[in-house]
Amino acid sequence: MTTVLVSGDDFIAPELFSAALSESLPSAGLTFRTLRTRWPNEPFGPVGADGQGNGGVKEASGTEEQVLEALGDASVALTQMAPFTARVIREAPALKFIGVARGGPVNVDLAAATAAGIPVTLTPGRNAAAAAEFAVGLILAAMRRITQADAALKEGIWRGDYYAYENAGLELDGATVGLVGYGAIGSIVARVLRAFGAHVLVSDPYADQARAHADGVELTALEDLLRRSSVVSLHARVTPETRHLLNADNLALLPEGAVLVNSARGELLDYAPLPGLLESGRLGALALDVYDIEPPPADWPLHKAPNVITTPHLAGATRQTADRAALITAGEAARFLRGEPLRHVANPEVLTGSRP
Repeated sequence: MTTVLVSGDDFIAPELFSAALSESLPSAGLTFRTLRTRWPNEPFGPVGADGQGNGGVKEASGTEEQVLEALGDASVALTQMAPFTARVIREAPALKFIGVARGGPVNVDLAAATAAGIPVTLTPGRNAAAAAEFAVGLILAAMRRITQADAALKEGIWRGDYYAYENAGLELDGATVGLVGYGAIGSIVARVLRAFGAHVLVSDPYADQARAHADGVELTALEDLLRRSSVVSLHARVTPETRHLLNADNLALLPEGAVLVNSARGELLDYAPLPGLLESGRLGALALDVYDIEPPPADWPLHKAPNVITTPHLAGATRQTADRAALITAGEAARFLRGEPLRHVANPEVLTGSRP
């Protein structure tokens, strides 16, 4: 008999995890313990024992006490955002596996899990289609003034002035679009943009030249991409090297009136120069789904800036993403319980250890 904690929230419900794992292991005699937390209106509250700190993890929802109470004697835990801190891992000696339904297990103290010999799995690509579609939607909305026209009409203003040449929107057909990052999401975005007739530039030091050529995109250096692109969309991972990858110095290379989209991670972009770039016309439009501070403060200067689209970190928010994440996570747990090789392990050095 294996006891499994399924820790979900309003996005990935515990029932999605338990149904997916039961389907993968119909005769395993599983017992489920359930923890359900609310999806936070303001992202990722404190999870430390004192209610003030983060317990050494990031982007977690819920508390260490909630997780420890729910875990009990569970040897397997499936979660999206529950905090698996060093304390939780230390005080749950029965725990042998943690499956995280995210692209990175930032809500898990990976060093503590590794020291305890616990494999931690993740779900790469779970939201690739959703995030790519959202990025394309932001690009189109920014280029064609869709959200501004909608807001004006709801206030009784008919924006016929958008037919004036200097105010008219831009087409993707024939445009040069630069993608910073060419992983699972960036490659889908490129495919969609090329279907619109755009010429796609890619800056990614890890991109494969042969694949890029086969995909019909042009690999180039970041500075060249910024100089040539009328639209730039960010799709890179955050690392120490990519923090503020786009900043005041290189954003000045953009052509006049360029459109900038960030639906990846706030840390990729230095937000400080953006108001000035909009005011000067260097940026013609800006579309953001992620921020350096989430949510942005009430006095954030871009709240009232013209030609700015803002959404609350929604790129991955689709039902299919939730279903897919639960299936991938449960599949990894099933492989662990069957003693089979795992596919998406954040700490592969533990794989030489024993199975339960």
